[in-house]
Amino acid sequence: MSFLTTFVNGLSLGSIYAIIALGYTMVYGIAKMLNFAHGDFIMVGCYIIFLFSSNLGLPPFISILIAVVLCTVLGITTERVAYRPLRNAASPLAVLITAIGVSYFLENLALLIFGADTKSFSSVITWSGLSLFNGELQIQGITIVTIAVSLLILLVLQLFVHKTKEGQAMLAVSQDRGAAMLMGIDVNKTITLTFAIGSALAAVAGALLASAYPSLTPYTGAMPGIKAFVAAVLGGIGSIPGAMIGGLVLGIIEILSRTYISSQLADAIVFGILVVVLLVKPTGILGKKIQEKV
Repeated sequence: MSFLTTFVNGLSLGSIYAIIALGYTMVYGIAKMLNFAHGDFIMVGCYIIFLFSSNLGLPPFISILIAVVLCTVLGITTERVAYRPLRNAASPLAVLITAIGVSYFLENLALLIFGADTKSFSSVITWSGLSLFNGELQIQGITIVTIAVSLLILLVLQLFVHKTKEGQAMLAVSQDRGAAMLMGIDVNKTITLTFAIGSALAAVAGALLASAYPSLTPYTGAMPGIKAFVAAVLGGIGSIPGAMIGGLVLGIIEILSRTYISSQLADAIVFGILVVVLLVKPTGILGKKIQEKV
């Protein structure tokens, strides 16, 4: 039963990585850029929930909704102010460096406002969970909710992308931005919507992450954000199901490594997987090789 408990915990952590990776993969798939400030959007969402639930006493659900709205606004604003002017820059490194700058800006802004002290985060999930096999298998409520929420988000995103007009526009822009513009699609609006969805997902991931690991600092989102990027690459960046698969696989590997190998080597194993994937199958599990047009 100890292995099964560890495996379920891996699914829970992997589900958080998957939700974060969905934000990475959507932005990359449509805007063809890596938003390395995405992990810090998670941190912002955590602080917003902490402020409204712990300090102001609002119900957790209301605090999460506020965090989703404010993170969505932050994502839209960041895209318009920092990224859109550089979208057609001569070098793609310009946007990448800007994203890193936005990341440091958000971290230092949080340091100025909240300080460097670790804040204790009260879980937004009060359900105690399930007890199975005469109590030998204990599954915490946050674990079940996290897995269920990630699967629900995957289903909703898949339906949105393939069944709505806005989703079809996203697919068109991801295939050929120039052709999409000629067909009358508002590329700026589509990319802005993508950033809005990704930032909203960051707030949800932040609530789940802080509930499972109840400590909050200005750097809370940094490492999960980087690991979620590894998950996106593992699953095939640009693929929504790939992000989910990559997140779950990475979470399971990390928890199993911490339990059965070494907690100190777990992160090294995670990033070692990235190196192996890039060497063996750079497109990831569900990624497709793109033919460059000359």
